[in-house]
Amino acid sequence: MGRFLLEVRNLARAKRLNWKIVACGGRDQAFERFRDSITDEDTSVSVLLVDAEGPLNTPPRKHLAQRDGWDLGFASERDVQLMVQAMETWILADSVVLAQYYGNGFDGNALPGPGTDLEALDRDRVENLLQHSTRGTAKRQYKKIRDGSALLATINPQVVRDRCPSCTRLFETLETLISQA
Repeated sequence: MGRFLLEVRNLARAKRLNWKIVACGGRDQAFERFRDSITDEDTSVSVLLVDAEGPLNTPPRKHLAQRDGWDLGFASERDVQLMVQAMETWILADSVVLAQYYGNGFDGNALPGPGTDLEALDRDRVENLLQHSTRGTAKRQYKKIRDGSALLATINPQVVRDRCPSCTRLFETLETLISQA
C-alpha cells in the first residue's frame, strides 16, 4: 500500500508531515486500531481503509455499521474509506501491469473492458476474473498472499482512479487532509 500511495506520501513529506501506514491484520483489528487512534488525544489524523466486502449502496460508515456492526459515530465520513468491493478490484483495473507481472500465458481478453463498472463486480466475480486470466501463466493462478502486495505496489494509481471512484475518493481525501495540515 505504501508504494501505491507514494504520490500522496510525497505530498505529506513535502509539507514535513509524518506519514505512517499501519497494516492491522483482519478487519476487526483494523477497526479497533482505528477507533483507538481516533480517541487518543494526539494531533494525528487517522483514516480507516478496508474492503467493502459487498455492494456499496450507503455511505461507508453506514455500510460498515450494517455489515460489520461497527459503531463509527466517533469518526467522520471522510475518515472511513472503502476499497469497493475488494482490493483485487483495484488490481483488476490495471490490465497492463497484470499482463507484465504474469507474462506469457496471461489472458487479457478474460478481463472486463474499459467501460465496465469494476466496482459493481462482486468479490467472487473479481476473484474468478483474476483466476481465469492468470491460470495459463508460469505463476499459475492469482494468489492473494503471493501476488496481492506485489501487484498493489506496481499498479498505476491513476489508472485505478480512472476506473474506481473509491480509489479517487481515497486519494482526494488524503490530498485534502494534507493540504489542510
